[in-house]
Amino acid sequence: MKSITRIIGATRELWPFFLGIVLCAVLTSAASLLAPFIISGATDTVVNHLKGSAPTTGAIIVWLAAAYLAAQLVSVLTTNLGGYLGDIMSQRMRTILSVRYYEKLLSLPLPYFDSELTGTIIARLNRSIAEVTQFVKTMSNTFISLVLTTVSVIVISSLYYWPLGLLLILIFPVYFWLTSKTSSKWQVWEGQKNQKIDLASGRFAEVIGQIRVVKSFGQEERELTRFKTLFSDTISLTATQSRFWHSMDVARLSFLNLIFFGLYLLIFLRTLAGDFSIGDMVLLIQLLAMAVAPINSLSWIVDSAQRAITGSKDYFDVMERESDPRALAITREGAPEYTQPAAITASEGQELVRFEEVSFGYDGEEDVLHKIDLSVKRGERIAFVGESGGGKSTLMSLLEGLYDPRTGSVTVDGMDIAGSDLTQVRSLIGMVFQDPSLFSGTIAENISYAQPQASREQIIEAAIKANAHEFITKFADGYDSLIGERGLKLSGGQKQRIAIARAILKDAPILILDEATSALDTKAERAVQKALEELMQGRTSLIIAHRLSTIARVDRIVTLKNGQIDEIGSPDQLAASGGIYAELLELQNSGGKTIAKKLKNFDIIG
Repeated sequence: MKSITRIIGATRELWPFFLGIVLCAVLTSAASLLAPFIISGATDTVVNHLKGSAPTTGAIIVWLAAAYLAAQLVSVLTTNLGGYLGDIMSQRMRTILSVRYYEKLLSLPLPYFDSELTGTIIARLNRSIAEVTQFVKTMSNTFISLVLTTVSVIVISSLYYWPLGLLLILIFPVYFWLTSKTSSKWQVWEGQKNQKIDLASGRFAEVIGQIRVVKSFGQEERELTRFKTLFSDTISLTATQSRFWHSMDVARLSFLNLIFFGLYLLIFLRTLAGDFSIGDMVLLIQLLAMAVAPINSLSWIVDSAQRAITGSKDYFDVMERESDPRALAITREGAPEYTQPAAITASEGQELVRFEEVSFGYDGEEDVLHKIDLSVKRGERIAFVGESGGGKSTLMSLLEGLYDPRTGSVTVDGMDIAGSDLTQVRSLIGMVFQDPSLFSGTIAENISYAQPQASREQIIEAAIKANAHEFITKFADGYDSLIGERGLKLSGGQKQRIAIARAILKDAPILILDEATSALDTKAERAVQKALEELMQGRTSLIIAHRLSTIARVDRIVTLKNGQIDEIGSPDQLAASGGIYAELLELQNSGGKTIAKKLKNFDIIG
């Protein structure tokens, strides 16, 4: 129960709801316990009247019946009021835990997401938190009242005849002991099932997100078989788990029935001996019936608790991971949706970006960048050229603070990214990638993603500069047109121009262009290139492997080879140096299929 205690401790602001639920549980238990006493009194009254020992009137019976009705109505009212509070509390708890989980994910460094499937992360949110809150809801709505009722039954039974109370008390430790015998094995099986389900859910989300690829390669049956296998494995695990659980349940309930056999036998024998009246016997039988309900429910409650405990382990596994302290400002409560880029202190021509002796490798992998030493001046246009996988995009990821170098430092306008507020650093950088990475929603929402408070006029102005306004206005709803998940309703060129408009509206002084036109046809590329030229005006631009015609118009070219800088110079200088760039120019001028293939190895389109 330690995990559940942690959950409750993490949502301590819900204590007024807990207090209200406990109060309702006390009143419900009191009203429920009052009913057997009323029935006992009515029974003795009727029996004594029939025996002639204590004649009574119908009015007394009516009052007793009315008292019973009142007790039942109070029980109904307090039970439902407690249920209402439990429902609200559990939903608020789910909201709190979900928001904190989301906030934690947003603060985790990017390497965490490199090793996790998106669907698995989502499955944990839906499963772990749902199981925990469902258990808390069950506990608050029923368990507290059942516990109070059971304790009261034990006390009252002990007052009438102490062996009754002793036998009732004996039930619980033995029952819990038998239940605990199943706990450790049960949790292992449940954890294995959750792992299978999370893998299946993760793959499910991935396949649906890449459904065009799956269908294009005819892999529907393969993916279905994999999905079916993972869920089929949970059936065998459930069979083993359930067989063990119910076998233990037979032992628990057999012991329970044996104890209740003794309890009822004692009550009947004491009544025959004249120690109990008929009313007393009826009272004790009803009290025992009230004790049976929580005991019978105990295995179900423990089952729910085990699911919640297993689920909470996955939740806390994420929550206990180390956040990137620089990203905490992004998720702090009340943080603004938009951070105005800071004024750059570097003047035109002065150093703005600096890579100093930077080496980097992904977790568990060898370095892909080695001793990168590069200075970028404000207003410069620099192109990065090298073989595919040579570290060009990785270098840009370091500049964005998505990863930290293993050695060396990356600075922007004098700020060392490793120790700076990432919100401020990233406000200085605009990005346009090969994949535009649009969100479902409207065109206007996507353009204003980095500046949500932008006016419609500002959005339109950015779209005009991005050469996107004309095609946007042809849609029936214009800027309010829904574009589908990841912009599926748009062509590649249209999506890219919206991404460029987004970067224009952000108006960041540093621009990263990561293969922004390589996936487009010639016509779309021309439209996008015109927008890119508008975007690069007055900005420090870092460009990765566009067409050679684009690279030729930059101030400097940096060639990367085996994760190291091979050459740095102007296009004219490197064209005559005999290095990678000169080789690419020669390959392009030579033409032919073999040459085109070699160009592709360098992420270059001739």
